[in-house]
Amino acid sequence: MDHHSDMAIYVKVVATGGFSAAARDLKMTHSAISKRVKRLEERLKTQLIIRTTRGMTLTEAGEQYFHEAKRIIENIESLEDAVVNSSGTPRGQLRVSVSNAFGRQQIVPAVVDFMKLFPDVAVDLTLTDRVVDLKEERVDVAVRSGVLNDSGLIARKLASNDRIICASPAYLMQYARPAQPQDLANHVCLKLNFPSKFDEWEFRGTKNRKMKPGGSFVCNSVEALHMACLAGIGIARLPEFLLGADLSSGRLISLLDDVRLPTGSNIYAVRPAGTIVPAKSRAFIDFLVARFMPRPPWYVGEG
Repeated sequence: MDHHSDMAIYVKVVATGGFSAAARDLKMTHSAISKRVKRLEERLKTQLIIRTTRGMTLTEAGEQYFHEAKRIIENIESLEDAVVNSSGTPRGQLRVSVSNAFGRQQIVPAVVDFMKLFPDVAVDLTLTDRVVDLKEERVDVAVRSGVLNDSGLIARKLASNDRIICASPAYLMQYARPAQPQDLANHVCLKLNFPSKFDEWEFRGTKNRKMKPGGSFVCNSVEALHMACLAGIGIARLPEFLLGADLSSGRLISLLDDVRLPTGSNIYAVRPAGTIVPAKSRAFIDFLVARFMPRPPWYVGEG
């Protein structure tokens, strides 16, 4: 008996909202769909659907079975897709997740170039600062920064993610350039408006090595801080990937480099752990590593 097929038909009935809609999608008769669902209920010895003249309602067991069966079917589809696409030409849909700022600045251009190289790959890109559960949300590759604690992920480093303290020439013409961390108390510092280690500015030689300078402008966006800094509103501590062109052109000036401590943070491409790696995921991660290593596009150092 084809238990998996019965399960798939039941999921289709619930997902489409009725027997007739499921019959159309599956190109089966209404009576055949009804018999398969009835057979499933008899095998489970549980009523899943309450049928009425106005439609249908799921029982509590029916709701539970639907959600679990849907997850199982999705996992089977993902496994089959992974096996089929584990070798050969990358193809199929690639689901990618990345933070807003890094996504807009670095990953969107990378995706455009990747799709030119691999036209058979369709990219579904989500920009969000929320930590996405890759397995639950069926994401193939995510780009993350910071410390990775999830043992269920395989990570490859793309770049370092240090923070640079900087200001515009216009701001520094109006206010004296800070010579030591304590001088920041007399400056306008631009900060995020939610609790974050991003606002812990670290220095060598200071008593606590960390400080949270005050300021008259806060917001919830790193990109907005960047814009405010360029406009001459104040001093900001921003990720390197935002600053390459600005530091090279002189639009922004790096400050306190001799006492500023590197964050030790990195940017990674991560994927769910597993022995079968779809060719599309492997190709995309290899492409990102080649693009960002050993020197990322924003690098402005010597040599």
